[in-house]
Amino acid sequence: MNIRDLKLYLHLCETCHFGITANAMHVSPSTLSRQIQRLEEHFGHPLFIRDNRQVQITQVGEKVKHFAQQVINLHQQLKHELDQSNQQLVGELTLFCSVTAAYSHLPEILDRFRIHYPLVEIKLSTGDAADAVEKIQSNAADLAIAGKPKQLPNGIEFLKFGEIEMVLLIPKLNSSFSDKLHQKQPDWHNIPFILPEHGPSRHRIDLWFKQRKITNPKIYATVAGHEAIVSMVALGCGVALLPKVVMDNSPERIKDRITEWSTNLMEPFDVGICVQKKRLSEKIIAAFWEISNLNLPNNE
Repeated sequence: MNIRDLKLYLHLCETCHFGITANAMHVSPSTLSRQIQRLEEHFGHPLFIRDNRQVQITQVGEKVKHFAQQVINLHQQLKHELDQSNQQLVGELTLFCSVTAAYSHLPEILDRFRIHYPLVEIKLSTGDAADAVEKIQSNAADLAIAGKPKQLPNGIEFLKFGEIEMVLLIPKLNSSFSDKLHQKQPDWHNIPFILPEHGPSRHRIDLWFKQRKITNPKIYATVAGHEAIVSMVALGCGVALLPKVVMDNSPERIKDRITEWSTNLMEPFDVGICVQKKRLSEKIIAAFWEISNLNLPNNE
């Protein structure tokens, strides 16, 4: 058992898919399978339940997952301490954010961090912004850019960057619901909405429905990822309430097919970076947190 085996194991715990993990970690599926078997032989218990349809982690597997994360964290901390004499931080930092945040918020912070700490390897993964806090809680990422949820989980620290305005996106092309949209009082009950599955945006959309007494909205689809929702609006599938920053950072060919309406009655929500409080003592994470703080307007 070595650090590489543990990293492969943790990745498989997140994907529950041998093919995806093998491809992401640059090993063959057979090599990955053998390494997992060696771990199972070492601990004397099956770590996964495998059949032709799915892979599920066992209860023992969950315990080993926690152990593996602790070992890797301790290994990284030791490497950082040994490199301290060089007065340069060396190691890796895993960041998670949405595709939009990778364009809108991350570059300025990351550019400054790399100037100060050029030897730190940045590993960036992107996905649904609504999953950012969960990625931090599960140690799938060291830090994440996220919208602040209604209730911040215990043990999570949040550093606010700014506020995200919500806007209503409607397709420019004529559709079956165009006439309902352009009435003096739009017939919201009969206009199809494309909704995010969960997260801060969905919470504010639900409040928006409640304010307008739309008890049974017409939902075309619920989708993971704001960027996919913008594309569906552009195709005329429905309308969507989304963070304005997503629209601002969409490709021009998509923006040309959408009209944006302001929603002054909807409160914006905070966006920032989140981390497990207990991990702020780790040198690389602490350094990125400090750089992020310096990056705030007026150093607030």
